[in-house]
Amino acid sequence: MESPRSHHIVRFLLLVPLLVAGLTAPATAQAAVPSAPAFTGPAATAPVTTAPVTTAIPPICESQLPPQAGDTIALIEQGGPYPYPQDGTVFQNREGLLPDEPSGYYHEYTVKTPGVDHRGARRIVTAGDQGADGMYYTADHYESFSDIDFSC
Repeated sequence: MESPRSHHIVRFLLLVPLLVAGLTAPATAQAAVPSAPAFTGPAATAPVTTAPVTTAIPPICESQLPPQAGDTIALIEQGGPYPYPQDGTVFQNREGLLPDEPSGYYHEYTVKTPGVDHRGARRIVTAGDQGADGMYYTADHYESFSDIDFSC
């Protein structure tokens, strides 16, 4: 059951913006600011959440990945050596598409693309120590990810 004190705190927090606006408005405008009605509805007691909404990352069967992804996964599992110096570096998750984790949790690896003379756009991103918590595949340089399912 909610205590009367918490009810008053919530009402005060809801009134703070109105109070601040009244204190900073010109004297002629202060009279136009209506007093806030007593708010006793469910929203007054609803908890405020700041957690980001995470969308599910679609799975992809390992067998549906390009053959070069299997080569990259084998290199990850044996600890290298990797064909590119960037392989194994920390992936920052700047796009925010993977679950929020501390820096250093994700690492990226190149999946070779036949016919290109650079790294291309395909990557595997590992979660946890050498992918112990999962692996993700992106074919479009981090614009989207698929969660690699090794059971199908």
